Amino acid sequence: MNKLEGIPDGAGGSVHADLRGISPHEKAYKAQAEAVPIHCTDAKGRRNCNLTLMSLALGSFCIGTSEFASMGIIQLFSADLGISIPEATNAVTAYAFGVIIGAPLVTLAAARLNRRALLLGLMALFVVGNLLSALAGSLHLLMAARFVSGLPQGAYFGAGAVVASYIVGPGQSGKAFAIVMMGLTIATIFGSPLATFLGQMLGWRDTYVAVAVLAAVAFGALFLWVPRTGELAGSPVLRELSALRKPAVWGVMLVAAIGVGSIFAVYTFIGPIVTDVAMRAPTLIPVALGLFGLGMTVGNLVGGRLADAYPARGIVAGFGCALVVLAVLASAGANTPIMLCTMFGVGATMMTAIPTIQVRLTRFAPEAPSLMGAMNLAALNVANAIGAWAGGMTIAAGWGLLSAVWAGFGLTLLGLAIFAVTLTGSAALRPR
Repeated sequence: MNKLEGIPDGAGGSVHADLRGISPHEKAYKAQAEAVPIHCTDAKGRRNCNLTLMSLALGSFCIGTSEFASMGIIQLFSADLGISIPEATNAVTAYAFGVIIGAPLVTLAAARLNRRALLLGLMALFVVGNLLSALAGSLHLLMAARFVSGLPQGAYFGAGAVVASYIVGPGQSGKAFAIVMMGLTIATIFGSPLATFLGQMLGWRDTYVAVAVLAAVAFGALFLWVPRTGELAGSPVLRELSALRKPAVWGVMLVAAIGVGSIFAVYTFIGPIVTDVAMRAPTLIPVALGLFGLGMTVGNLVGGRLADAYPARGIVAGFGCALVVLAVLASAGANTPIMLCTMFGVGATMMTAIPTIQVRLTRFAPEAPSLMGAMNLAALNVANAIGAWAGGMTIAAGWGLLSAVWAGFGLTLLGLAIFAVTLTGSAALRPR
């Protein structure tokens, strides 16, 4: 027997691994990791598998950079297009709506399409969306371009999970998908700050051009390294659609869509907070973005352990601590050291809750892993839209830039209250 319990030596065959002690990413995609053959049995196979995983991670890095960099350059394109910052948040919201609509619809519409072909089509659409973003001459055109850019995101991660599971087989597929997701995490630490710096040096349009060029490289890598095989063909959608009849699924998504909104109520306005509240040079914006991303990475690690061990503490601890950090930022954000520390704190505390949200969602609907993965991203992008909108509304009302942080505080408080109701409510809303 292989050292992974339940996996026989050699390649091929339907196998089921012992999944005790694995990360939330592994649990979330456990169902689609089962009963697939292992394809990395020799040195050449392992090398090809690693190249495939890196190709998938590069695609997720591009997607994350495009999404979060828009918030770092919001001052640049608002000034160039002659619009206010609250108006400019509509471009951020448009991207979020692209993800919200595209995640379930594209996933279901392409359910029978080969995953390799789907990944290539999604990355091509992403390249087009970012090139259109760079060419936009008005807010409405930019909103349309950002909407197109957001359409592939949810389906990309769902298809990437299937491919990652296929190439390495059970027992390691969750870790493989975590590598794919790592591209998104790295984007918040390095991609977004670097893209923001590039926009400051060359212009905001060049940010989107650079993302499009890098995405074209990712397209080439996917073309070369994602295997051509009929085993990556799609599957029926009726089983996954059945998960949408469960009230608990919608309850978890509501908690995520509202409670996580504070991340985006803050992240969207990092640039103005640095320059107009803390009165620091724009060169500090990439530093603040990097600290926020580092906090998200740390919070994800902590939240992963909580999600493994406890069914609810990740959300309670994450949301509860986030309320404290948000209150400090909203009250003392003009102080540069406090502002930078709380940027890290907001990312860390809110990301502590997200692995628990993901695990709870997939435990309620283990028969629909691809759709639940897409719907999870859709819920988080509803949070993106709500957070950016709420912050923009309070700023437009004349309550100051830090009022966006208070708007995020209110969203997280409401999300925590909704979660408390799901814990004490009907049996249909509680995990079995």
